[in-house]
Amino acid sequence: MSSEDREAQEDELLALANIYDGDEFRKAESVQGGEIRIYLDLPQNFKIFVNGNSNECLQNSGFEYTICFLPPLVLNFELPPDYPSTSPPSFTLSGKWLSPTQLSALCKRLDHLWEEHHGSVVLFAWMQFLKEETLAHLNIVSPFELKMGSQKKVQRNTAQASTTTELDFGGAAGSDVDEEEIVDERAVQDVESLSSLIREILDFDQAQQIKCFNGKSFLCNICFCEKLGSECMYFMECRHVYCKACLKDYFEIQIRDGQVQCLNCPEPKCPSVATPGQVKELVEEELFARYDRLLLQSTLDRMADVVYCPRLCCQQPVMQEPGCTMGICSSCNFAFCTLCRLTYHGVSPCNLTADSQDDDLQARVANKRFLRSRCRKRDIVREEKKSKQWLKTNSKSCPCCGTPTEVNVLVQTWRQTDLQSCYHCLKKPIGPFYELLVHYL
Repeated sequence: MSSEDREAQEDELLALANIYDGDEFRKAESVQGGEIRIYLDLPQNFKIFVNGNSNECLQNSGFEYTICFLPPLVLNFELPPDYPSTSPPSFTLSGKWLSPTQLSALCKRLDHLWEEHHGSVVLFAWMQFLKEETLAHLNIVSPFELKMGSQKKVQRNTAQASTTTELDFGGAAGSDVDEEEIVDERAVQDVESLSSLIREILDFDQAQQIKCFNGKSFLCNICFCEKLGSECMYFMECRHVYCKACLKDYFEIQIRDGQVQCLNCPEPKCPSVATPGQVKELVEEELFARYDRLLLQSTLDRMADVVYCPRLCCQQPVMQEPGCTMGICSSCNFAFCTLCRLTYHGVSPCNLTADSQDDDLQARVANKRFLRSRCRKRDIVREEKKSKQWLKTNSKSCPCCGTPTEVNVLVQTWRQTDLQSCYHCLKKPIGPFYELLVHYL
């Protein structure tokens, strides 16, 4: 290795380390090389999808999702002793969301860039191309179809041979290639299956959105303080942002009041609702348990096919089969009729169905009114006369308040109070009533 090549390599690696952070550029420890991660800037409202006619059996067939970030392309390189004067860097280019054929086209373009910069350092030019021109070079537009490379049609090819082979790419995911695809051996689609690719893309997109959100500043419209995103939270549907301290107080008040269905965005007339994960992040464990219980209860109450065990000591929710009037509690194994809430009686008619309960109540009220209308006046007079006779025989009137009081109770009360007061009006005895009590005593 000449001193000029050695110095050029050291300068290039040092410049890359100063320009990019540790997540984008890592220098190898044992050899002159490293790893470069290229994060692409996607257009706004960029969509990915999986064709419903995919050969792989997926539950996600026909899946479409709008994302802001895609997993990075990874360029692993090693600098030969005669770089940059004579030989280019040896490298591999890997990516999860590009097919091996598309990655091969990028490898070919990197070879062309080396030919244009022959004799000078080229890593920075490679990074700029991959970051800024990958989508345009492969003619990738939204919506972008995710595909897996077919290993049966892959023919490994060396770097020298790939420079003489023309590959055509077009359409959202690159146009269909010839019956036998020619793939550069340096191109690696680092993914196990299409289903795992979808999961990794969505997880990466969510993680990057959280990372970007945490680094920005936002104004809370409740306390009107500007805070970092790491101290704030946004509602998924409307993207309105509030600080966590204000939302915590708001959620706790609503949960204590039992309004678990009203954890809406504080913005006026905004229908967005907080997710259970957001509530759990802010409130204490005890309050979240109450929220979870009330939310489940309100959800079950709105389900037409859910009934509750009629046993007062159980009251567990029971799923009702369509067209069946029998419910079996999974907790106490009680089999009951879902109409009358009594023990299941098979095909026998209900003793009292839910509808007949209302009818029975109305009938009892009407019967009372009927009896009142048929009650004769003389019957009422006779009953009143009997009542007066009983009072005359078994009670005496208090000389202070005139309240009829049973003699035995009156005497006992006066004994307990040493004849100091009346049982009802709590006044001292006067006149002949005192003598009457003495007679009884």
